[in-house]
Amino acid sequence: MHFDSDYTNTCHPLILQRMAQTEGQSLPGYGTDAITRSASDKIRRHCQCPDADVYFLGGGTQTNMVVIDYLLRSFEGVLAADTGHIAIHESGAVEFTGHKVLTLPPNDGKLTAKQVDDYVTTYYADPNWEHIVPPGMVYITHPTEYGTLYSLSELEEISAVCHKHGIPLYLDGARLGYALAAEPAGADRFPTLPDIARLCDAFYIGGTKCGAMFGEAVVFPNIKTWSPRGENRFFSHIKRHGALLAKGWIAALQFDTLLEGDTLTSTPYFTICRHAVSEAMRLRQALVSKGYELPVDSPTNQQFVRVTLDRAAELKQHITYGEWEPPCGNNVTIRLATSWATQPDDVDRLIQLL
Repeated sequence: MHFDSDYTNTCHPLILQRMAQTEGQSLPGYGTDAITRSASDKIRRHCQCPDADVYFLGGGTQTNMVVIDYLLRSFEGVLAADTGHIAIHESGAVEFTGHKVLTLPPNDGKLTAKQVDDYVTTYYADPNWEHIVPPGMVYITHPTEYGTLYSLSELEEISAVCHKHGIPLYLDGARLGYALAAEPAGADRFPTLPDIARLCDAFYIGGTKCGAMFGEAVVFPNIKTWSPRGENRFFSHIKRHGALLAKGWIAALQFDTLLEGDTLTSTPYFTICRHAVSEAMRLRQALVSKGYELPVDSPTNQQFVRVTLDRAAELKQHITYGEWEPPCGNNVTIRLATSWATQPDDVDRLIQLL
């Protein structure tokens, strides 16, 4: 059984059916086809952002590198949690473009508005600020690498601080479907897709980890605000990075299929992600009832549990999982992640093993 990641090596059957229907069709390239236009329109509608610019890229690391390099001036860096994906799991992709990742200590994987405000304010108060890499944007993940989510008020506060300092806010949505499908336990709700489009200057809707074979949908609610000379040259920027798909309709088709529905909650995208979250909550309840320690309160498909090294070795004989932190003494924190394709029987068997 595989609980080591939140995606599988296949894609949703609806996508495979849709791809089969395109056999023999002649479609124009580079995103000029009707499928890409349809997928982009669906994204705009679900985001309630009719003027947004939408682009389809191949994967999360590629998307982060391309978008961040576009939003930053050549000498600027990007603020991120030190557990953020660009800081630890992308092999220096952002640094490869010449931009420094400026890390801050997170709270359960999240940044706070105060942290961002203090960092930018302190930077410009330093008499030597011209000799130091300036913070040119803020990067957050939602869900974070610990399965935690920003509340609507937290996202609003970070957005306000970014705009106060005139820097863009970028949200990595590789697992965004699982965030949108999560249910808040407290009074403060989680941001909806329209909230994210309203508060972020760029974000992407993850496909690779949420039912697609590959692909991420990048959304710029108002790209010209952050484009050099107020011009939208992101298409050229994508190609310069070798990230432009000639057969771009293949990526777009997957979102056109997954986002079919009058409302987001009626789409296959939401339905399959809600399934993953529901199975994760069932797993979480079993972990708690069996007395396991959960170091993070995650409402998403990622669940983290602290076990002894012996117990981890025993579990590894039956399932695959991710070791999320180095061992500490005789204990280690592992990640158990459900996906859109996780079967209830798999969770049942895992609960029995636990």
